[in-house]
Amino acid sequence: MYDEFIAGRNAVYEALEAGREIDCIYLQRSGAGKGLGRVVAAAKKRGVIIKDADAKKLDALCPGQNHQGVVAAASPVHYYTLQEVLQRAKQRGEAPFLVLCDGILDPHNLGAIIRTAECAGAHGVLMPKRRSAPISTTVYKSSAGACEHLPLCRVGNLVQTIEQLKEAGVWVYCADMDGVNFRDQDFGGPVAIVVGSEGEGVSRLVRQSCDGAVSLPLLGQISSLNASVAAGIVLYEVAGQRLAAKKGAQ
Repeated sequence: MYDEFIAGRNAVYEALEAGREIDCIYLQRSGAGKGLGRVVAAAKKRGVIIKDADAKKLDALCPGQNHQGVVAAASPVHYYTLQEVLQRAKQRGEAPFLVLCDGILDPHNLGAIIRTAECAGAHGVLMPKRRSAPISTTVYKSSAGACEHLPLCRVGNLVQTIEQLKEAGVWVYCADMDGVNFRDQDFGGPVAIVVGSEGEGVSRLVRQSCDGAVSLPLLGQISSLNASVAAGIVLYEVAGQRLAAKKGAQ
């Protein structure tokens, strides 16, 4: 799944201290002996997720290596901060256009959303550190290379991130079946679109934090769209409005 697995207490600790992009750490809490304390402390300091795993799981992740009860899954891409993403838009002389992924656990869907966001001219994709598919090789491949060109940002809490965006003057809208028709929404100016999972949609607290919600008309018998398809439709509505405004200003 990942670009690289780093095995062993010292190797994982040094990777954390060096600032390597780590998606998560698999830790054998029982039967692994002492010496894992500083790894755990360094991971918590960096905000890296720790997942419990048994020896069999760790052996499968790094066959033939002496993992010493700990394996780190390293990301194949670099993560940006929210400030860096906003700065990217400013450097382009454009109003921020961001995509927030809430509970997108399927790596193919996440990769497809990243791909569409890049094609639609977004300045970055934000996702929570928890309840999100990590940027694995599957996501990377599904993005068709978009991960190389579009800044990706992992945040601790989407609700807090939305508040930060609103303070920065960004209007935040989520895709929700109870929202207004997406074609009736003015997406002019700084905007962020929140996309939820297929099963649960946008979480309640995230929905309440948004400035509004937009929906897609469903005219057939199926009650929902694939998350990446729904995201693509809304993102290109944003892109279309931005292009029209730019053309009108010329």
